[in-house]
Amino acid sequence: MMLHISEVLTAAQVTGIRKAIDTAEWVDGKATVGAQGAKVKRNRQLSELSPTGLKVGQTILQALASHPLFVSAALPTRYMPPLFNRYEGGEHYGFHIDGSVRGIPGSNLSLRTDLSCTLFLSEPEDYDGGELIVADTYGEHEVKLPAGDMILYPASSVHKVEPVTRGARISSFFWVQSMVADDGKRSLLFELDQNIQKLRTKLGDTEEVIGLTGHYHNLLRQWAIV
Repeated sequence: MMLHISEVLTAAQVTGIRKAIDTAEWVDGKATVGAQGAKVKRNRQLSELSPTGLKVGQTILQALASHPLFVSAALPTRYMPPLFNRYEGGEHYGFHIDGSVRGIPGSNLSLRTDLSCTLFLSEPEDYDGGELIVADTYGEHEVKLPAGDMILYPASSVHKVEPVTRGARISSFFWVQSMVADDGKRSLLFELDQNIQKLRTKLGDTEEVIGLTGHYHNLLRQWAIV
């Protein structure tokens, strides 16, 4: 399931993050990929342990923790600290797939990469190219969102970033480990939860709505790993 999550950050938060990271030290993006990814990756990013990146990354995680649509879709249990990348002057990232397990920088913990997140920090009109292309069984999906918006998609998807031919594409990217590892089950829970919320708005907490809520939590109880 791919999901566009609007307004994760306010305009003021985007401006603050950009002000902080634009003057930070950017390094070759190949530093965080294996041999396969290094062959097709041409960009720059902040170091995984960049103090600036770690600080503004907390702003992103705090915003997501209070975003009901994200919580409903991701059912998060562990996060990779947000990273930041920059594409300009023809830089790109060819088709690749994210590693299934990643170590969390600065700790002895690891994370199963169930979901990939790309949070846009540049407005679409500020650069040409740079579309995120996600391929799945339904074809290729092109994503280029307003600053402050995020795309959430299964980390099992093959994806790429098209060359940026004008301006600069700045974004944050990171991974989430979900309580429910299976994307199909997670999608069913998300759809059920969203429909329950709509019914509650229309009908209130009727007997039927309470019953459906019980089914949701019983399924989550059966499938969740915490």
